[in-house]
Amino acid sequence: MSQDSSDQSNNEEEVVVKKPAKGVYLLPNSFTTASLFSGFYAVVSGMSGNFENAAIAIFISMILDTLDGRVARLTNTTSKFGAEYDSLADVVAFGVAPALVLFSWSLQSLGNFGWVAAFIYVAGGALRLARFNVQLEMADSRYFTGLPIPAAAGVMAGMVWTGVDYNLDGESLSYLVALVTAALGILMVSNFKYYSFKDLDLKGKVPFVALLAVVLVFAVYSLQPPILLALTLLGYAASGPVLWLFKIIK
Repeated sequence: MSQDSSDQSNNEEEVVVKKPAKGVYLLPNSFTTASLFSGFYAVVSGMSGNFENAAIAIFISMILDTLDGRVARLTNTTSKFGAEYDSLADVVAFGVAPALVLFSWSLQSLGNFGWVAAFIYVAGGALRLARFNVQLEMADSRYFTGLPIPAAAGVMAGMVWTGVDYNLDGESLSYLVALVTAALGILMVSNFKYYSFKDLDLKGKVPFVALLAVVLVFAVYSLQPPILLALTLLGYAASGPVLWLFKIIK
């Protein structure tokens, strides 16, 4: 009897209950919070009529969103909480914020048709993020399935910034804006493939001329940032259907 009790106590000592780690990683989640703040600021600025500030805030949010993931991987601080928090922040910063800014600048003149177009964009972005999280471990990391929501938000912000910079009346462009907004929402839930740029080696050495090319690109974009950013991201949004058509023809 004593032997059985001794064996039982030894087995209990060998069983180690691993408790879940408490707390969250501060550094990457700080970038995510800053991205969320920029998205919220864009909404407030758009509601106040400061559309240029709203568009710039969305672009800043895009930069911060890129940094939080890279910082997490470089510092080995990736976590499930961080991934979920990032997705929720993306819905606000790249889904709700651009839709509300575009609605305030242009789409509200269309009445029901305007807010339906904005909702298609928001719903497409939310579904895109949900699908991305589900397929994360199965998908080819070199390509995204569907237009990434930060790129879609960049197109939206680029339209607003370009319109304000060239003194264009948003209401006069409302039907075109509604068409682009709804199309972006559909592209996000499509099966078109978009290059992810994740296989680029940013740590390795490159020729000196590559650095000069980067400097030249920054110089060119500084001349007319609104329209150049808008055209670049619009070209990226169109690359999915174009590549699909190219494969069909080939």
